Amino acid sequence: MVTSQVYKPFKAVAHVLIALAATVSIAQTNPIVMASTTSTEQSGLFAHLLPEFKKATGIEVKVVALGTGQALDMGRRGDADVMFVHDQAAEEKIVAEGFALKRFAVMYNDFVLIGPAADLAKAKGKDIVEALKKINSANAGFVSRGDKSGTHAAELRYWKAGGLEAPQFAGYKACGCGMGPALNMAASAGAYVLADRGTWLSFKNRADLVVLVEGDTRLFNQYGVMVVNPARYPHVKAGEAQKFVDWVTSAPGQAVVASYKIGGEQLFFPNAAR
Repeated sequence: MVTSQVYKPFKAVAHVLIALAATVSIAQTNPIVMASTTSTEQSGLFAHLLPEFKKATGIEVKVVALGTGQALDMGRRGDADVMFVHDQAAEEKIVAEGFALKRFAVMYNDFVLIGPAADLAKAKGKDIVEALKKINSANAGFVSRGDKSGTHAAELRYWKAGGLEAPQFAGYKACGCGMGPALNMAASAGAYVLADRGTWLSFKNRADLVVLVEGDTRLFNQYGVMVVNPARYPHVKAGEAQKFVDWVTSAPGQAVVASYKIGGEQLFFPNAAR
């Protein structure tokens, strides 16, 4: 009788432990899905950032790295829980449409114009629009992402500012690819390409490519994060996704962003609190 009375509490504790183990197992095998950009993935930021988020919260994140336009489309379809992208106008639009909750600024870096050291188009300088006009006039090789990414959207803005709504010169090639492959194509062909600085700093196959244009205020590159709206898509793991947003915009998360460096050079600059 005593044995039975002692056994029951242990049995109850065992059931609790089993339930907790099952909960942990489900959390580990059912991560939140983040639709993000190739620049955050290929720069190595997520390999640095996400283990720290998991350490802080126990939540795993599965990243689907696409151009920003495609990442936002994932959110519109309810195929992601959170979006981490860099096209502020498009981000504000998706919030206004009701597909995402509030947008939060996270960090920034900048775009740079990369090109061959010989720079036959004489694009080098501090004015991105003038540089692109010179590349067009010289009919030089230019690799465009051509994938509706944040980088592609910025590139098209710069062409438009120079009077070219859609570049048509023979040297202009749209790869429909991520930042890393676009840089590889430019390195192979000795062509010009617009890149985010983070991916450029982590890029190893540079051949004779160098930074030719930087420092223009128009090259500022802001990143934002948003939870997909669970009122529209009830299956979205909004609670866990919001924990990521809260963490990456908090002081500890921002410190992890700031600590990511390559060769001693910081790739992204946190600005969630500004």
